[in-house]
Amino acid sequence: MDLSNHSLQDLFAQLGLPADDEAIDHFVATHRPLADHIRLADAPFWSASQAQFLREEIGEDADWAEVVDRLNVMLRG
Repeated sequence: MDLSNHSLQDLFAQLGLPADDEAIDHFVATHRPLADHIRLADAPFWSASQAQFLREEIGEDADWAEVVDRLNVMLRG
């Protein structure tokens, strides 16, 4: 298991999305607020593979889980 700390930029790159600060800010601004009843991985803007990655990382409380939680909070605000 990779125990490195992942950044938000790393997560976006892992998801195949533009990972610079401006692109992340734009993504969050475009997709928020995410309704409370929708799980992050079930949001309609993810591809099937992106959603699967998010589910696995959250479900396994994997090393990506902390940064995935951070993105979740950002999208709820």
